[in-house]
Amino acid sequence: MTIINALNWRYATKRMNGKKIPKAKLDSILDAISLAPSSFGLQPYSILVVEDEAILSRMKAIAMMQPQITEASAVLIFAAWDKLTLERIDAYIQLVAKERNVTLDSLKQMKGYIENQLKNSDSDNLTWSAKQAYIALGVGLVAAALEEVDSTPMEGFDHTKLDELLNLRSRGLCSSVLLALGYRDDFNDYLVHLKKVRRSKDNLFLHFH
Repeated sequence: MTIINALNWRYATKRMNGKKIPKAKLDSILDAISLAPSSFGLQPYSILVVEDEAILSRMKAIAMMQPQITEASAVLIFAAWDKLTLERIDAYIQLVAKERNVTLDSLKQMKGYIENQLKNSDSDNLTWSAKQAYIALGVGLVAAALEEVDSTPMEGFDHTKLDELLNLRSRGLCSSVLLALGYRDDFNDYLVHLKKVRRSKDNLFLHFH
């Protein structure tokens, strides 16, 4: 399946049938998400992979009783760092030095660029981190489509209550967006046979030559 065919095939699935995603397919989607670009390559977020039925049931009540939560095979929670800290920056620079086999001294300039973010407020940095998480979400949507796994990005949930349920604040995280993964329910999903509607490319893209 080409990427265009895959994106034409996918839609925001409203009902899923509970079928489990093969581990190889889920791992492929997670691998793709791990390769998503982010500012400085920092990945200022974590992704929780929730498959536990009891947790998903409690999440459903927090997410406006949307059925995909419990009908999905897994729900990914993209959770942004609540704060950018020197400790988190140092840990990343240490990782870069190790993986690229370079000295910490050679990374001083890079580290300085990242530390400039500390001039921003915690609120601004949380927004910045959440934007990076959304890039990873986009990669996850495309990867799922290529694996012929249905998906639904979801913002309709109580962030505070979800953070409390999973003790995210103790991990220095704030939930940003959800991604339900599973398989469409052809009988109960009203969207399944509807034509995809997008603005025309002439209207969407503004070219400057």
